Amino acid sequence: MRPVWLLALAVAGVSCHSRSSEALQRFDAAQAMRWMQYQVAAGPRVPGMAGHDTVEAWLVRELKARADSVEVQAFTHVTAGRKTLHLANILARFRPADPGRILYVTHWDTRPVAENDPDPAKRHTPIPGADDGASGTAMLLEVADALKRTPPSVGVDLLFVDGEDYGSFDQEDSLKDVLIGSRWFADHLPSDYHPLFGVLWDMIGGFNQRIYQEGYSLDGAPEVVERVWRAAEDLGLQKMFSPLNGGYIIDDHVPLLQKGIRIIDVIGFENYAQWHHTTQDTPDKVSEETLGQIGRLALALLR
Repeated sequence: MRPVWLLALAVAGVSCHSRSSEALQRFDAAQAMRWMQYQVAAGPRVPGMAGHDTVEAWLVRELKARADSVEVQAFTHVTAGRKTLHLANILARFRPADPGRILYVTHWDTRPVAENDPDPAKRHTPIPGADDGASGTAMLLEVADALKRTPPSVGVDLLFVDGEDYGSFDQEDSLKDVLIGSRWFADHLPSDYHPLFGVLWDMIGGFNQRIYQEGYSLDGAPEVVERVWRAAEDLGLQKMFSPLNGGYIIDDHVPLLQKGIRIIDVIGFENYAQWHHTTQDTPDKVSEETLGQIGRLALALLR
C-alpha cells in the first residue's frame, strides 16, 4: 500500500504536469496573424530586396527576446544565372545543451516571380507570400513565444530557412536555386546532431485546409507521420488532416531526410493552389482559426 503522503505528492505532480501541458498549448492565433501581416507589409522577402533585410533583422530581434540562443547562418549562393545571393538561415534554440531535440522548420523568404498569376503582366512580380512563407514563419514565432512563457522539457530547434522559393521547381537546370537554405543546413550539420524527429511547416494558414500525408515523408519517416496525425486526431483535427497519401512534394524536408533526419512535411496546398505563386497570396487568404489549430498542434507535439 502506498503511503498517503506519497500519494498526495503523486497527485500534485500530475496536477502540475497537467497545468504545464495546458500552458504549453496556449497559442495566440491573433498575434500570429499580426506577425504574418507584418511580414507582408514589409514587402517581398526576396534576397536582395529591402523587405528581405527588414524581416531578417526583425526575426532575429524577436527570436533573441524569446529563445535561449539564436544563430544567424549567413552564406552566399551563386545561381544558375551567375547571380550571387546573400542569404541567412536563422536557428532559434531552446535548451541548447539538451541532446534530446525536436526540429521545426519553415521558410521565411518569398518567391521573386508570380509565374502562376492570371494576369500575364504580373508574372514577373514578386509574390506577397502571406501563406507561402509568412504563415509558417508567424506560427513558429508564436511557438517561440509560448516556449518562452512555458519552457519545454525537451530541446527544441526552430529553423527559419532562406532561399526556399528562389528558382524553379520545374526546370532541372534551375533546381539548384530552390531549397537553398535547407540544403546549406543539411550540408553543415554538426556530427552529433540527431533530432528525435522534425516537422517542416509550409503554407499552413489557408481557409478550409486539407492536409494530406506527403510521399517522401511516408517513405523516410513514417513513424513521424503517425505521431503528427495521431496528435492532430487528439486535438479533433481529423477533418483537416487526411490519412490519404497526397503524393510527392519537393520541399525543405527532402535535403534533411537525405542526411538521415527523421522529418516530415506538413503542407497545406489543396485549397490554396489557386493563389500559389501569384500576386493574390495576400493576408486575406490566411485564416486565424487555421493558424491557431496548427499552432496548437505544433505545441502539443512538444509535450
